Amino acid sequence: MRVFPRFRSLSRAVHQEQEQEHEEEKNNAEKLSTSLTVWRKSLVMSCKGFTVIDCYGNLVYRVDNYIGRPNEVTLMDASGRSILTMFRRRRLGLLDEWFVYEGEVGNIRRRRSNLSKPSKSPICCVRKNVNILHGNSNVLAYVFSGVSHSDKRHVAFTVEGSYAHRTCKVLDECRRVVAEIKRKEANTKNVSFGIEIFQLVVHSGFDPAFAMALVLLLDQMFS
Repeated sequence: MRVFPRFRSLSRAVHQEQEQEHEEEKNNAEKLSTSLTVWRKSLVMSCKGFTVIDCYGNLVYRVDNYIGRPNEVTLMDASGRSILTMFRRRRLGLLDEWFVYEGEVGNIRRRRSNLSKPSKSPICCVRKNVNILHGNSNVLAYVFSGVSHSDKRHVAFTVEGSYAHRTCKVLDECRRVVAEIKRKEANTKNVSFGIEIFQLVVHSGFDPAFAMALVLLLDQMFS
């Protein structure tokens, strides 16, 4: 089919303009994103945990006393104040559910028989995807809202990818990426950080603390 030169030139110009706009939007989104370096190691020598720093090298979050597979995990800020507390509740012996609470939830601790009921309501529930045969095998976990009423739960966020390879994405209900876990790239050649040090990129509008809480739960589910 013959294309008039003027129309072809106009089409090319529009296409280039659209590419430039897309690149500008991408660059603006990257500027609005928060990039954190996550180190799978506690600053306290006697325990395990996580240390999270920002692009300026400042301590942002920390997790201490992170031993084995606990039933309670607390995300703290740099000063040691509890930001989010997560509790595990097993269902049917297979499904592990984690309930996320704001701040420090009283003196609740895991008992030998069961977990005592918190006095405040959780902000969400995170469940590992175990339906490999019939579900989407790329899905690692689901984040449910409306956890106070089980019949009103709906998926607010989905985590996809591979935590073992540190390549994960958190997507909202519209399939928009709100946070990403990436391998940390070194500026020096022939230097690799492995999987113990990685990058957490949080896009504009998503809570970095909640994104880090999801990292902690993924580590519990898949490490």
